[in-house]
Order: sequence, then structure tokens, then C-alpha cells
Amino acid sequence: MELTATGATAAATANTATAAAVDARPVATVYAPAHPVNLRQTLSPLSRGSMDPTFRWDGPALWRTVNTTAGAATLHLVERGGAIHASAWGPGAELVIAGVPELCGAGDDWSELDLRRHPFLAETLRRAPGLRLLRTNNVFEALLAAVLEQKVTGIEARRAWRYLLAKYGEVPPGPAPQGMRVFPTAAVWLRIPSWEWHRAGVGPQRSDTVMRVAAVAASLERTLTLGRGGPDVARTLRSLRGVGVWTSAETTQRSHGDPDAPSIGDYHLPAIVGYAFLGKPVDDDGMLQLLSPYAGHRQRVMRLIALSGVTKPKFGPRMTVQDHRGH
Repeated sequence: MELTATGATAAATANTATAAAVDARPVATVYAPAHPVNLRQTLSPLSRGSMDPTFRWDGPALWRTVNTTAGAATLHLVERGGAIHASAWGPGAELVIAGVPELCGAGDDWSELDLRRHPFLAETLRRAPGLRLLRTNNVFEALLAAVLEQKVTGIEARRAWRYLLAKYGEVPPGPAPQGMRVFPTAAVWLRIPSWEWHRAGVGPQRSDTVMRVAAVAASLERTLTLGRGGPDVARTLRSLRGVGVWTSAETTQRSHGDPDAPSIGDYHLPAIVGYAFLGKPVDDDGMLQLLSPYAGHRQRVMRLIALSGVTKPKFGPRMTVQDHRGH
């Protein structure tokens, strides 16, 4: 049957209504982990500030938006009675639901971590039995976010993230809270003009690196088949110009669930590790020496130090917040 213009319009409207109905029906599951899972402690590395448009707490529940190979998805997680209740909306809902166990720490094994050298770490772990290392299986998103955080303050990085997601991220499917957005596809990132990077406060060095990362986005995901990080994954990511050891580590900690990669070159971490172990700051070499007994588990130790409450004193020079956006 040949459609008239009116009939074609009616068919398009019907298709849109059908798609909206699919978005309105969640895909749901209940994940019952073998070990306790504290959602806030486990998923905190994914948050880029209280105004992150892809990640929002609603009391004990979490809303997260994700861009999958099947399309956008909105994920809702809440822990009840030791189980994680998950619901997802959108064309990528089934893929997001399938990834819930790893997102919540499935496959993360702490059994071989020996903390007898530092009882305060053992006590921190005892008080946080629900801490797990997450694995998002979204390499491109994690790497791009890490590139935006290179050599700038957290304030600058989060501002850029919010601006670019608000401008280029799509409205998420389902009942996501107002203001949330979905991480754009690689094709969208590649189309962002130079003046928008300027308005976001992202200089040419970082924006050029983003372009190189976006150009090979599909191949980045293949590194997930190599396991939970390690030298081969790091070597692949660092083959991209502008991606160094810090950026690679910040990526694999989130996308792969890497239990070992420390963020070498971080402005704050060496001092925090030094104060945790020695009561005084150290540099990167000193940090690596202190963490060397925990080879294979260094990221787990870093997470425990963060949870312990140890920090460096609040004095000394700070990085200057720069505004490159103009007026």
C-alpha cells in the first residue's frame, strides 16, 4: 500500500508513540551480590561533582545516564535488603541492565590483599565491607572525561563537563531527573567547533586530544577483552598522543575495574599517601615506593586511604583556576 502524505505523517506519529512507549517501560533486574555492596562507596569515582548531568543521587538511589552501542539509556539503582534493584529505560536499557553486576563490583576480588603491614587500612576495610571496584565497560566515556581533567583543577574540569554535556548531550529516556543528559556519541564530539571548546574553558591541547580519542572510540572498547586493566590495556591507551600514564590510569580504574593502576602525576595523591603512611608528604617516586608492597592491589589501597579520612593539611600553594572562556 502506498502512503499518502497524510498517511505517512500518521505512520510517523505512530512510530514515535511506539518508541516513547518502549522508553516508558523499564527493563528491570535484582542483583543479589555474594558480598555486600555499598553503592555510594563503590560508585563514587563516577561522580564529577554534585551538578554532574550524567550522575545524580536521589536519597539512597542513584540515577545514571549511559550511551551504549544500542543507544541511550537511563539507569536507576537502589539497594534494599542486601540486593541491588535496577531499572533502565531507553534503547540501551538491556545492555545497561546486563552490566549492573560489574558496575556494582562483580568480579572484584579482594581476597589476596594482605593489609597486615598497615592495620589502619585493615580497620578501614573492616568498617567498609561494601566497598568494591566498579567496572563500567565504557572506555570512551571514561577516557574522554579523564582528558578533560588533565592539568586543571577539579572546578575547571567539572565546569567544562557540565557545559559540554548540557550543550551536546541528549535528553535521557525514561523518568530521569530534570537536567540530566546522556554522554554524546563520538560523532557528536568530533563535530564540536573550536569556539565551543573555548567557551567550555578547554584549551587546544586537551580538545585536540579529545578529537584523537573520539576518532578511535570504537577500537577503545576492544581493550575490555584484555581483562581488568594491566600493561596491554595501558599501552593501547597511551599509544594515543596526549594520553599519558595519569590519564590511562584514571580511565582503566573506571572502565575496566583496574585494581592496580595508581594515578601517577596527580597533584594531590602523593602527599595524601605520604601522610597516610609516614605522616609527611612524598612525591610520585615516594608514593610508588610506599605502594610497592601492594603491587596488584594499589588502586584498592588508594580507595581505602580515601575512605580512611586521611588527607594532607589545608595549606600551601594551590592550583590557580583559569577562565579561558572570554566574555
